[in-house]
Amino acid sequence: MMFDRRLIENFDWGFVILVFLISSVGLVILYSALTASGQSVDGLPVLFKRQLIWMVSGFAIMMISLIVDFKDLDKLHLFIYIICIGLLICVLLFGHLGGGSRRWLMLGFVRIQPSELMKIALIISLSSVYTNSLSSDGLNFRKLFKPIILCLIPFFLIVIQPDLGTGLLLLLIAGTITIFIKVERHVLISLALAGLSTVPLVWLFALKEYQKFRILTFLNPDRDPLGAGYHIIQSKIAIGSGMLTGKGFLKGTQNALSFLPEQHTDFIVSVLAEEWGLVGCSILLILYLFLLFWGLNISYNCRNMFGSILAFGITAMIFWQIFINFGMVMGLIPVVGVPLPMVSYGGSSVVTNMVGFGVLLNISMRNFSSN
Repeated sequence: MMFDRRLIENFDWGFVILVFLISSVGLVILYSALTASGQSVDGLPVLFKRQLIWMVSGFAIMMISLIVDFKDLDKLHLFIYIICIGLLICVLLFGHLGGGSRRWLMLGFVRIQPSELMKIALIISLSSVYTNSLSSDGLNFRKLFKPIILCLIPFFLIVIQPDLGTGLLLLLIAGTITIFIKVERHVLISLALAGLSTVPLVWLFALKEYQKFRILTFLNPDRDPLGAGYHIIQSKIAIGSGMLTGKGFLKGTQNALSFLPEQHTDFIVSVLAEEWGLVGCSILLILYLFLLFWGLNISYNCRNMFGSILAFGITAMIFWQIFINFGMVMGLIPVVGVPLPMVSYGGSSVVTNMVGFGVLLNISMRNFSSN
């Protein structure tokens, strides 16, 4: 089989540069967030070195993923989905316990979080299913049955870890893709009403006490200023103290004095806001905005329906992670533990996002073909 020169001609250098810029900004912010911990080797924080390794590995995976035609994912979607479900089951059986949750698997010296990989697997599966069930009138209940099952299985496996944030993120991604495909109006209204009607049942029987307390604290952080409300209060202090241009690199007091918990993971935006102010946050948001528009443009211009839905789903995944994380650190939504793409510390998150970027780049490169 001869190599198609059009793949090189259509290589999207602009997209790769954009991903590299966001990753570089993320490493700068992460370095500052980790400096306060004092755990360093040869002058560099240990976790920063690990994140750097994950970033390099992620870029390598992104490039390697270009070898396989994205259309082959349509044929392999069920296999990929079953593998990720199997990993989630393995987590429940003998996963690594940390912070009161069982979310990780130890594979040799590498610790992975299968719930992160499940995001990509679900997007691929939904893209394949919806490609074969498109209708000008919209999807009906019968055509939505299989996608709902595909969503609920990983949702429940993730929620019982417990990891409510990632579980809800899966539903948001799936819901966004479904609306993009088009649903019959009465079906959409029925599903919305059904979802609202389950809220009291979820509150009474599904949520654990700490999750209920977290939501109540979100509504009033001062009810427990030294406990559940501490994260939100300290985050708001850090964001507010940064003002327009911030205090300067490595000069954030909330970060340096370790007043801000989880400053290298869920609340890393607070570090950015304190040290670089509104200007720094705006620059990062603009870079994210370019990334989202780039993903939507790839989806819009793709001549293959599976590729178009797939690109839109990955873009939706990135959007919801950004939206939830920024809303969380500003106290606009409850703390649910969703990392900021390419900025928060976490190997599984980096690899998952890089795989997503690789798929987007893959679709962009092969846009010349509709088969």
